[in-house]
Amino acid sequence: MALDKFGIARRIARELKDGMYVNLGIGIPTLVANYIPAGISIFLQSENGMLGMGPYPPEEEIDPDLINAGKETVTILPGGAFFDSAESFGMIRAGKVDLTVLGAMEVSENGDIANWKIPGKMVKGMGGAMDLVASARNIIVAMMHSNPKGESKLLDKCSLPLTGVGCVKKVVTELAVMDIEDGQFILRERAPGVTVEDIRSKTSGRLLVPGEVPEIVF
Repeated sequence: MALDKFGIARRIARELKDGMYVNLGIGIPTLVANYIPAGISIFLQSENGMLGMGPYPPEEEIDPDLINAGKETVTILPGGAFFDSAESFGMIRAGKVDLTVLGAMEVSENGDIANWKIPGKMVKGMGGAMDLVASARNIIVAMMHSNPKGESKLLDKCSLPLTGVGCVKKVVTELAVMDIEDGQFILRERAPGVTVEDIRSKTSGRLLVPGEVPEIVF
């Protein structure tokens, strides 16, 4: 019973703490906004110039002028602010973002991340991800454990061009929650019904299993 993308986002939302300034990358990370735990207040920042984003809007409340960095329509909470992208990146580069959640194509056992270059496809560049991985205080990656070919995306060394070096602290996939410490993946939680051996067989990088590994509980 591996998690779907919504389950991954829901689990990452448990990492949010009251008062945090958080940047959510495109893809699965944007879904985290829908699962913010009750009783806490966080500030979602988007590099295109928004602070105080809310969850996705219902269809009747869509405002085409309110979009996040992934060009998706969003909501803005009371007290939210708008500013130009230069000021937004000034916030990021000054280390004002407590947590960044990003997608990735590969993550290495020492915390390197590759998430911008797709072989054989034209891309404009790595965009804001380079600034985020260099400046955020904490980086969590949300991604699938394997690529469409069934090959592990958790490696001893990334094969794709890097976005950042030694910056990822935690990875949440459909199979597991893993910390990255001392040059290895440390298995902390497993998806319901998924065994440690399932996870080990699909992880190419070094994987430490510290005793009994509990299932993810929401």
